[in-house]
Amino acid sequence: MAKLTKKQKEARAKVDKNKLYSLEEASALLKEITNVNFDASVDIAVRLGVDPRKANQMVRGVVTLPHGTGKDVKVLALVTPDKESEAKEAGADYVGLQEYLDKIKGGWTDVDVIITMPSVMGKLGPLGRILGPRGLMPNPKTGTVTMDVAKAVSEVKAGKIDFKVDKTGIVHAGIAKVSFPAENIVGNAKELLDTLQKMKPSAAKGVYMKSIYLSSTMSPSIQLDPRIVS
Repeated sequence: MAKLTKKQKEARAKVDKNKLYSLEEASALLKEITNVNFDASVDIAVRLGVDPRKANQMVRGVVTLPHGTGKDVKVLALVTPDKESEAKEAGADYVGLQEYLDKIKGGWTDVDVIITMPSVMGKLGPLGRILGPRGLMPNPKTGTVTMDVAKAVSEVKAGKIDFKVDKTGIVHAGIAKVSFPAENIVGNAKELLDTLQKMKPSAAKGVYMKSIYLSSTMSPSIQLDPRIVS
């Protein structure tokens, strides 16, 4: 096990492992204990009382964070020529079709989100083994397969993210940068948690939000009080 640095020990000492923090407390504390020489990402991990193996307990969706993610999201719009201009005007970083399909086939995946049209999805099927493991395959459920390409690009650039419960029942999401004001971190976290709360499957029994942790890159995690969204 790696030895903790002095700063890491000091950071851990400031987090009371026996306390359930409010969002406001946790966001302020996170800014205090993050000691890296770059703008760290703020992540939230929510353990849900669901069985993701059952289709009627799968939790997946999208949320637009009110204060954005703080990331420069690189968007590829795989569209037909008649949609290229609107994709470019909306802010897509890469726009085209066959040339990018060929690049992806060759292993290129230097983007964060791919947006496409229903008529193009058939061409993406053979690329599933490349795009799927990287979470890049467009999906109508997340709004990345649509005829309104401009709207989809604009929303992603403004802070729209998609989330999905993993096989262990946890939803992980990057919701901010540690340089954000604490109140903006709170606002983004609340938006995601409220969205998750509304998506509780009717088949899920017992406690829905079992635990919530907030952390930043290389910081200790801070446990939140799940009752903040009850």
